[in-house]
Amino acid sequence: MWGVDRDAGVKCMKTDLERDAEGYLFQTDEWDEDIAHEIAREEGIELNETYWPVLNFIRDYHQERGITPDVRHLISFLATENKCSKKEAKVLVFKLFPYGYVKQACKIAGMKKPRAWSTG
Repeated sequence: MWGVDRDAGVKCMKTDLERDAEGYLFQTDEWDEDIAHEIAREEGIELNETYWPVLNFIRDYHQERGITPDVRHLISFLATENKCSKKEAKVLVFKLFPYGYVKQACKIAGMKKPRAWSTG
């Protein structure tokens, strides 16, 4: 499904969107739900209705502030939305994205890979 161009990184064969060598989109505004499904499949995740509030929060936060939210902001959002503790919300994040917030959630949401970041 993915082709490698040594100079450009990874390209999505279906949509011809360029991604870096680790699979993050170069242009966050090229993202759509079909791309999310394709990246999620690559990560071994089958998206369902549980994932979309997380992905939409990441996208909306980025659009409003120009930066991708740190995981603590997502945890606070999920705790409020699900009327649960932050500890329970953190468990949910890592249940949905077992290889981590940056590695999976941010990538599936179409964010660029951060240079350095606290993930937990």
